[in-house]
Amino acid sequence: MTSAESAGDSKFVRVLVVDDYERWRRFVCSTLQTNPAYQVIREVSDGFEAVQRSHELRPDLIVLDIGLPILNGIEAARRIRIHAPEAKILFLSENRALDVVEEALRRGGNGYVLKSDAAGELLPAIEAVLQGKCFVSASLVAMSGDRPDPSSGYHPFQNNNVVAIAPSPGRHEVGFYSDDQRLLEHLTQFVGAALKAGNAAIISATESHRDALIPRLQSYGVDVGAAIEQGRYVALDATETMAAFMCNRMPDPVRFVKLFDQLILAAARTSSSLNPQPVAIFGECVNLLLAEGNAEAAIQVEKLGNQLIKAHNVDILCAYFPLGTARGMDDHTFERICAEHSTAHDR
Repeated sequence: MTSAESAGDSKFVRVLVVDDYERWRRFVCSTLQTNPAYQVIREVSDGFEAVQRSHELRPDLIVLDIGLPILNGIEAARRIRIHAPEAKILFLSENRALDVVEEALRRGGNGYVLKSDAAGELLPAIEAVLQGKCFVSASLVAMSGDRPDPSSGYHPFQNNNVVAIAPSPGRHEVGFYSDDQRLLEHLTQFVGAALKAGNAAIISATESHRDALIPRLQSYGVDVGAAIEQGRYVALDATETMAAFMCNRMPDPVRFVKLFDQLILAAARTSSSLNPQPVAIFGECVNLLLAEGNAEAAIQVEKLGNQLIKAHNVDILCAYFPLGTARGMDDHTFERICAEHSTAHDR
């Protein structure tokens, strides 16, 4: 049975998209457009209007944020269940609190997807809830593993009907940062966690970010000097790295793969962990390309990053921040970049 058939007799699955952040609404709509069976019938930005439109339009599916103005998503879902009980409700939120997730599902949600996992999970989640299953992001299911089994009551994570996507061996994450401070906070956590565990990290960053990162890593508990001496911390200049693999304003796949193959293999050999984890790779070359107005080259670099994940045990974090955003991050580019990643962060 197809999604359209399971949603009703209509040829299309009629979808109401509810989020107060326009860029996320655009991302959801663009993702839905990849399947001709899905038809967005309205976009709204607050919970109260979501209830009204659900009653008027009778959508088959509602993609619903939680942090909404006027009426939050959980209360909106409760009211929607009264006025449009046949509609499937898929929460799309960055709220990771398990109590919130459980309450959202208890109040009428058929699934819960983290925004940071939406690039890889949104379409499978929609397919699952339209088939009458409960979809919960794999990272949330993993987080719930230490929770005690309640003797009574509703516990969605222990429901045999819950669907989750198994996490891939390596991650390819992207961060969209409002300023350098937020970028450096996330980068410190990303690189610091790898180094403190005895694993390796490779960064390709501007001089200002490389210099600012060192004292932050030290405050995070990393012996940066020792990590450099051991070859576990490799800091490269983003402009020089980019020059090594670019040719005629586009990345040369052969040069790119050769460069990073050598870096990754050398870094992986330095791990002091008994159970080596992925080499952490951070890059802002893509942001520099976007700042030059070369969005297509940035996206091709992202595609090459996906090839590295298939060939090596690596986790990759790419960064875009105001310099690039101001000059080349239109909605279409944003959507294409998100599509190349397993996880997206908006900070």
